[in-house]
Amino acid sequence: MISRGGRNAKVHVVSDSESTLVEIHLSPGNERDAAHGRRSMAALGAFMGARLPMDRAHEGDSTRLLAESFGLTPVVPPKRNRTAPWDYDRRAYKGRNMVERVFNRMKHYRKAATRYDRLDATFLANLQLALIAIQLKNTSKTK
Repeated sequence: MISRGGRNAKVHVVSDSESTLVEIHLSPGNERDAAHGRRSMAALGAFMGARLPMDRAHEGDSTRLLAESFGLTPVVPPKRNRTAPWDYDRRAYKGRNMVERVFNRMKHYRKAATRYDRLDATFLANLQLALIAIQLKNTSKTK
């Protein structure tokens, strides 16, 4: 994807464990994250009662209301400048780094880490191949 800063893309993921991705898509690097977070939630559908740890970039009212409409419990701290902050589960919020661990594992695969691909479809396919390899490695360890 081409943006004002050159060739870049953001990877948006929803993960249910350190190695299992539920949803993945790309966006241009100069677009805001919140709209793509809402897209990921809409792709997931309803998971009644599940907790959804989110980054502060997704703490807007519309994103939290969308999560609640799907039966999810949003776990996101309010920004410091909020006039009416809300309570959130701090322990569940600490589990949010699970997605960061998924990205760390993907970076062990050169094609996924270097982002030399010119086409988004090729880059996304290389990410998916890296995730398949990670999943296969994890399943072979458990046997």
